[in-house]
Amino acid sequence: MKSRVISLWIAQILLAAVFGMVGLMKATAPIEALAQQLAWPGAAPVWLVRFIGISEIAGAVGLILPAVTGIAPALVPLAALGLTVVMALATLFHLARGEWQAVAVPIALAGLAAFVAWGRTRKALIVNR
Repeated sequence: MKSRVISLWIAQILLAAVFGMVGLMKATAPIEALAQQLAWPGAAPVWLVRFIGISEIAGAVGLILPAVTGIAPALVPLAALGLTVVMALATLFHLARGEWQAVAVPIALAGLAAFVAWGRTRKALIVNR
């Protein structure tokens, strides 16, 4: 049981770090700069890139803050589920564009987020304070 809790915390911290950094980049960086690093922001509407970035930041915060504070910890699996959906949609987006090399990362992140959603609803719930 203790190893499962540790694994979930590691996954939550890793996901929060990745989505926090990438989300901040998508939410604030100029689109031209993003288009140089990633292929798709130049082909997507600016509002969509910003929305995805803000959603990723919210998901990152939702993975950590409720768990640490013990306030509304039921939000943790919801944040993980939301990030799973975002990554599933990212996978479909890249596949539709024929970007086969770009699907490994979203699939891996979706799997990790799904693990957190499952673990925090079924195996290692976080209790209210």
